[in-house]
This record gives sequence, structure tokens and C-alpha cells, in this order.
Amino acid sequence: MSAVLNDSLVHQADVDTQHRALRFLTAGSVDDGKSTLIGRLLFDSRAILADQLDTLEKRAAGAPIDLSLLTDGLEAEREQGITIDVAYRYFATKTRKFIIADAPGHEQYTRNMVTAAAGSDAAVVLVDITKLDLKLDAPQQDLTLLPQTRRHSLLAHLLRVPSIVFAINKIDALEAPAKGYAKVRTALERFAAQAGIKVAAIVPVSALRGDNVTQPLAADWYDGPSLLQVLEGLPTVQEAVEGELALPVQYVAREGEGTGNQPRTLWGRIAQGQVRAGDTVQILPSGETALVAEVRRAGEAVAHSVAGESAGVVLDRQLDVSRGDWIVTPGSAKPTQSFDATLAWLDTEPAIPGRKYWLRHGNRWVQARISAIEHKVDIHTLAETEAHELAVNEIGHVRIETQAALPVQPYATNRVGGALIIVDPASNRTSGALLVR
Repeated sequence: MSAVLNDSLVHQADVDTQHRALRFLTAGSVDDGKSTLIGRLLFDSRAILADQLDTLEKRAAGAPIDLSLLTDGLEAEREQGITIDVAYRYFATKTRKFIIADAPGHEQYTRNMVTAAAGSDAAVVLVDITKLDLKLDAPQQDLTLLPQTRRHSLLAHLLRVPSIVFAINKIDALEAPAKGYAKVRTALERFAAQAGIKVAAIVPVSALRGDNVTQPLAADWYDGPSLLQVLEGLPTVQEAVEGELALPVQYVAREGEGTGNQPRTLWGRIAQGQVRAGDTVQILPSGETALVAEVRRAGEAVAHSVAGESAGVVLDRQLDVSRGDWIVTPGSAKPTQSFDATLAWLDTEPAIPGRKYWLRHGNRWVQARISAIEHKVDIHTLAETEAHELAVNEIGHVRIETQAALPVQPYATNRVGGALIIVDPASNRTSGALLVR
């Protein structure tokens, strides 16, 4: 019976995944045509309001519409010196819905790219072919990719964005597009292999003309899918329904009035696994165990709840449980006060070993310090080099020591249990993103 129920839950998760909107990040250097590409996707999918289209046509005065103006709000913010944030755009086709996380392209806003990547199912990294020194007659290894292409791809990979797509833009500007595309594709594949990045697709596009964005490219040298066709076929991130339970407690609610022995409901969003009445669970960091007396969802008792859902758990006995604790399968996680992690540093003040910070893991805040910086990653060569501090936008491997034990898990297997943020206690700025190794 248990096996049948597990198979049913997994099947239902697959069905839900097929109907979920694909959330993808767009990244690229300044003037790579990212705004035009997003505008093209919105325009061709008819996701533009009539008054917006009317305004664009009036501004064009008979000339082709400037689709980049659809994201002009970010340009205005940059001109005024306002902090740039991630903008979200929405559109849909006959087969799927999409959410675009539009990340700023300039290097100084890499921190916002990290924010967008952390919750994305895919990343579309734009490569402006006109900015590359192609040297079509020279050996393939002579082609050097832009630093931002490498940085954005590496960040997306480190943040475990499942699908990475390279869109080689402005292909229409080349006299020999077939040779140019082939050379850039080879350079991207070589870089991806060195970095351990699994590439979902490499597609040539012209965001300005619309070539191969929503409609397949009419060229004898390319017979692959359009960018939109690639996006329509990508999977969404699905929390692991199978495996051990991991539920960070967000809120503890007491039923009824008074302070007696009324049952308490432990609410949170299941990060991994599933829970049902009768399961034995363990509370961390206390280590106490109990039986699940009831599972609730939306205020009503249910037979079970799975990863990705918000659920309430009622235990068969009273335990000291509060916000920040974890409900897990017994023995599946072991709290620790020291762990290794990859650190993406986002603050203008460098990361320095020995300095105290605040860490947030799940719903718990603890004090911690960086005990050691093992090395940093050179985005140009991908080599690991010695480092005594990490500057803004640098990535390194560090050792973390915390004041209280945390049930951290490898980020590669659990994106909730393996992710933490670092906050500067003096400025309250979010200083870095930690991914447990």
C-alpha cells in the first residue's frame, strides 16, 4: 500500500510539473540585446497591452518598433543612479506559461543576478557575437568569451539552475553567420566542459529582427529549434517527493484558547520528501522524536502532504518546538557547527575570516564567522587561487563556524537545507549567499 501511495505521489508531482510556469532568468552584458530579446518574446506572444503597443508605435513614427523600450523602466533607474533590482515579466504561449526574471547586466549588479538565479528553473545567457573577436580563419581556441558570459554562466551553475541555455545574439550582423555561430558554439561548449556545466541548448538568434526567437530560423546552416521551442520543452524544478522528510518550521499555532494541553500545529513549507499521519519524525536541533498525529493543509486534515506544499504537522505529544526548528526523518540530518560551502560575495565590504556575521538557514538566524577561505575561483580560467578575502562579486570556497548547530545538507541535493544567506550585523545588508558543499 505504501509503495502504491509513493508511486501516486510521484506521478502527481510529474503532472504538476508539466503544468507549472517555467521561471527563467535572462542574463548578459550591457548592450547585448537582452531588453530587445525580452521585448521580442513579449511582443510575439502578444503579452503587450494595447495602450503599451499604441505608445510604442507612436514613438516609432512609422519606423520599426523599439522593443527594448518595454523594459525601459530599468534603464531609467540606471540613469538616475537608483539601485537596480530584478524585474519580472510574464507571458504565455498555447502550451505553456512563463515568468522572466530580468537580471541587470552590469557587473556591479551581479548580486541581483544571484537573487534571480536562486529561484529559477532555467537561465538564458545572452552572447553578443558582435563583441567577440571571431578571427574566422584562426584556430578555435583563439576565441575568448566575455567575462560576464563566464561569470553569469558560472553563477547559474553554482546556484544549481537546472537548465542553462546560451543564446548567440545579433547573428544577422555577420557576413558569415554559419562560421561565426560554429566558432562561438565551440567556445561555449569548451568553456562549459571546463566548468562542468551541462548545457541545455545553444541557439543563434536575432532579437532585433526576431530570427529564431519564437519562429525557427530559415537558414540552411541551422536546423535546430527556436529559443521559444527550447523554453517550452524545459523541465521545471520539482522538489524531491521521494527521499527523507525535511520541513523547516515557520510558525507554531495553538488550537483553541488558554495555555493548557491544546494540540499545536507546526506549519512550514516542505522542502523535501512527504509526511503523513503515523510517521515517526525527529525535531532538530533538540533531537527529540514523536509520531505525526495529523497532517493539515489549508486548515483541514489531509492524508498526506508532499514537497513544495505548505503543511501543518500535529505531533502525538508536546515537545519544545519553535520557529527555526526542522522536522525531519529520524537520522537523516545531523546538526553541525562547522561546514564547507561555496560563497558568492555580494557586499562592497570584503569577506574576511574571523569577522562575525548573521546567518539565516531556513527560518533560523544564528551568529557565525568565516573561519577560513580555502580559495577563490578565477572566472577567467576557472582555476582555484589562494585568497585571504573575497571582494564584491567574487566566488570562493570557505569554512563556516556557527554559534549554534544547524542541520545543513548539501545544496546539490536540497536547495532549501543547503542554502544560507549572510547578513552584515552592522549595516544589515545581505552580504553573501552560501551553498553547502
